[in-house]
Amino acid sequence: MQSVSGKHIGKSGRSMSFQSIAGKAQNKFSLSMSVQYLKGVGPAKARAFAQLGVETVGDLLEYFPRDWVFAPGAIKINQMQPNHTVTIVGLVESVDYQSFRRQPIFEAVLADDTGLCRIVWFHGGYLRNQIKPGQVIMASGKVVLYKHQLQMNNPEFLILDEKSSEPDEYFGGGIYPASAGLSSRQIKRIVRPVLDNLAELVSEFYDRDFIKKANLISRKDAFSWIHLPPDKEKLAQAKRRLKYDELFLMQLGLAFRRYRCKHFSSATPCRCSEKIDSRIRKRFPFLPTEDQNDCINEIVADMKKTEPMNRLLQGDVGSGKTVVALYAALLAVANRTQVAIMAPTEILADQHFISIERYLKNSRVKRVLITGGLTGKKRKELLRQIKNGEIDIVVGTVALLQKDVEFHKLGLVVIDEQHKFGVHQRAELRKQTTPHCLVMTATPIPRTLAMTAFGDLDVSIIKHSPPDRGTIITRWVDRQNRRKAYQFIRECLKAKKQAYFVYPRITALEGHPKYPLSHLGTQQDSVLKAATEGWKNLSTEVFSEFTVELLHGRMPSPKKRQIMDRFRKGKIDVLVSTVVIEVGLDMPNATIMVIEGADRFGLAQLHQLRGRIGRGEAKSYCFLFAETENEVAKNRLEVMTRNNDGFEIAEYDLRLRGPGELFSTRQHGLPDLKIANIIDDYELLVMARKNAFELVLQDPMLIKDEHRNIRQALLAKFGDSLGLVDVA
Repeated sequence: MQSVSGKHIGKSGRSMSFQSIAGKAQNKFSLSMSVQYLKGVGPAKARAFAQLGVETVGDLLEYFPRDWVFAPGAIKINQMQPNHTVTIVGLVESVDYQSFRRQPIFEAVLADDTGLCRIVWFHGGYLRNQIKPGQVIMASGKVVLYKHQLQMNNPEFLILDEKSSEPDEYFGGGIYPASAGLSSRQIKRIVRPVLDNLAELVSEFYDRDFIKKANLISRKDAFSWIHLPPDKEKLAQAKRRLKYDELFLMQLGLAFRRYRCKHFSSATPCRCSEKIDSRIRKRFPFLPTEDQNDCINEIVADMKKTEPMNRLLQGDVGSGKTVVALYAALLAVANRTQVAIMAPTEILADQHFISIERYLKNSRVKRVLITGGLTGKKRKELLRQIKNGEIDIVVGTVALLQKDVEFHKLGLVVIDEQHKFGVHQRAELRKQTTPHCLVMTATPIPRTLAMTAFGDLDVSIIKHSPPDRGTIITRWVDRQNRRKAYQFIRECLKAKKQAYFVYPRITALEGHPKYPLSHLGTQQDSVLKAATEGWKNLSTEVFSEFTVELLHGRMPSPKKRQIMDRFRKGKIDVLVSTVVIEVGLDMPNATIMVIEGADRFGLAQLHQLRGRIGRGEAKSYCFLFAETENEVAKNRLEVMTRNNDGFEIAEYDLRLRGPGELFSTRQHGLPDLKIANIIDDYELLVMARKNAFELVLQDPMLIKDEHRNIRQALLAKFGDSLGLVDVA
C-alpha cells in the first residue's frame, strides 16, 4: 500500500466533511445524489467511479469491498513481539535508501517514548520523496527478528500530522476493487463520511418481528459493517443481511412480473374438448410418454384460462419437447387463434418446420416459415396473409420480431432455446396482444437458475426420453487411439449409418490468445483444428470413399438448407460442421458424433452436441477427440463419459463454472447480483423466494405503508420495467 499524505481524519472530520457536502440542506443528501458532489470526488473522480459502475451515493454504498482487513490496536514499540502483526505510531528519526544491495531497500527508524523500531521496504526507492525525518507515521505489519533486532518488513503505513489515531481509520475495513483512476484507499476515504449518515440514507424493509425471526441485523448496521466491520462475526452478519435483501428484491421482481402477467393481461382462452384432444393425438404416429402427457395436461389447464400462460418446458435432449409444443400449437389453432414458433437459428427454424410438416401432412392447418432470407413479393404476400388471419402457424427466427410482422389474432407464442433470447425480445412478441407463452429449453436448468433466470415462469419437466431411443456411449479419445476410432466409424458408415464431425471454429486460428499453446496436446496442434481443414482431411484422406460435406453458419441460407436436406435423405455420409448443429436437429440415422477439440467446449454444449445422435433405436457413439493437460477440461470430459443425464450434468456445470458464466442477469431483465451467489447462498435464495411471493399475494401493488420502503427499493432496482408506477 502506498503512502497517502494528508491531514488526520477523525470522527469530527468525517462529520465536517458531510456538512461541506450538504450544508444546511441535509435533506438533499440522498441515495440518488451523484457521487461527484461528495467531498474529495469532483468531475474527474466521478468519471473514474462511473467506469466502476458507481454514479450515485446508493451505488457507492453497494460498491462492496472485495476483502477486509482487521487491524490491531496501536501498541508501544517496547510491546512488540516477533511473529505478531501490530500497529505502531512514531516519529521518523532517520531514513536510508540502499540502492547498492542486490535487493535494494528503503529503511526508516521509527521512535516513540518507549524505544526504536527499524522498518524496511524492499525495492522501496519510490518512498525516498515520501517518508522523511520529522514526520509522524503509523505502520501496521508483521514483526520479525533480524540480527537480534526487531523490525517490520513492508508494512502498510500512513503519514500523519498528529500522533493519536485510530488505526482502523486507515488500515481496517474494506479493500475495494480499484482502477487506474481510483485506489482502494481513495475509495475508502470517500465512503467513510457517507457511513456517518446511514440513518438518513438507509431505510428498513421489514418489521422487528420478521427481522428477529429471520435472524437478520438492521440494514443500517449491515451497510456500516460491510464497509467497516468491527470484527469477523459482524462482517458475516452484514453479508447475510445484504445477500438476503438482494435476493429478496430479485425474487420480488419476479413475483410481481408473474402477478402482473396473470392479472393485468388477458389472453384468449383455448379450451380443449375430447374431440379436439382426439383430433390432435391422431396426428402423432405414437403414444406420448407419461412425462409428455403430464406436461400436456399442465399446458391445457393453463391455456383454458384468460390469464396468459407463462410456462417453461424443460426436457433433456431428445426427450420429445417438440411434440408437446405442437400439441399446444394445435390446441390454439383449434380455438381459431394463430401461433408463432420462434427459434434462435435458421437451421433450427427449418428443423421445426420440417417436423411440423411431417406431423401435419394433409392437414388443413396452414403453416409458413419466415426467416431473414425471405424477401420481396413472396414475403410481402405472406405478411398480408398473416395479418389477415389466413395463416395458422408461423415458424421463424428473430425475423418474427420485425415491425412488419403483424398477427390477426395471436393465441400462442412458442420460443425454443429460451436462453438464447433475452426477456425483452420475448416481450416484443407480446406487444400487440398477450398470447399464451411456452418457452422451451433442451439445456436442463439447475434448480438455482430455474429460481432466478426463469423464476417468473411455471415449469414443466420431461424427465425421461421416449422408449424407442437408443443408448449413447461416450468415449474420450486421445491421439494414439484416433486411428482405431476412425476404423470403427468407417465400419458404421459401411453399414449405412451417418456421422457428424464438429469443430470449434470454421477456419484455423493460429496463435490466438484465447487458445494458448499450453492447452494443446502437441506441436502439431499449434494451429487450432477447424471445420474447413477437417473437411479437407476427412474427405480426401480419412473417408475418401464416402460423401463428406461441410456446413457452417456463414453459408447462404439456401446452401445450408440444401446440405441439410441431402443429409436428411442419406445422400451425405459425414457432415462436418461447427456448433451450428448444436440444437434441434433430428436425424435418426445419424449414430456417430465426433467432437474435435472437445476440451474447448463447455459441459452444456458438449451435452447438446451429443444430443444430436441417439434419435433412432440403434445404439449411438459419441467420441470426444481431445489432448489436454488442463484439469478443468479433463474433469468435463470425464463427466461426459460417465453421465448421460442432462440435469446432473447441468448441476455439475453450475458448480464447475459458477453462476456468472451461466446466468446473465441483463439477459433476463433482472438486477445485477453484487454480493449474493445463487450457488453458495441457496438457502437464503429459497427463503427470499418464499417470502417475496407471499408478500405479493398479501399486497400485490405494495401500497401498504409498511411496504413503502420495499416498493421504492424495487423501483430503484428494476426501474419501471415492472409497471409498478403505471398500476399504482
